[in-house]
Amino acid sequence: MSLLKPLPRSFYERPTIDVARGLLGMVLEHEGRQGIITEVEAYPPYDDPAAHSYRGLTQRTRVLFGPGGFSYIYLIYGIHECLNVSCEPDGTPGCVLIRSLDFVSGPGRLTKAMGITRNHYGLDLTSSSLRILQGQPPDSIRVTPRIGISQAKDRLLRFLAG
Repeated sequence: MSLLKPLPRSFYERPTIDVARGLLGMVLEHEGRQGIITEVEAYPPYDDPAAHSYRGLTQRTRVLFGPGGFSYIYLIYGIHECLNVSCEPDGTPGCVLIRSLDFVSGPGRLTKAMGITRNHYGLDLTSSSLRILQGQPPDSIRVTPRIGISQAKDRLLRFLAG
């Protein structure tokens, strides 16, 4: 059991970009494994064609339209599971993709290393076995376009510690 405290719901119920930047340096924990978040991508609500919520509420995206602070996990390329964090207030569908930890790079490798699967979809990140704990924000943040997407590629919504 970690001595670090989980981030509160209020952390997640803020604008997507603020949550994305704020996740850097925080600690992802799952079943005794921990890693410091070093890279994320923001997917703001409504006007982002790269966001899964862009086309509206579906069974797959339902967690994104609820309150912030829940896990949104999906399969990409038929082989890799990706961990996202819902954010924004209830009814506003923002999310942040966690791309890397201090010991593993790439969203598919991250979920594999942490033992995270689609079975963990919809977990409350403030109180479940999959949590994000208070850590140490980085001294600086680099900002680049997102990678691995085909739409809205030029938007500066990828954030990296250091």
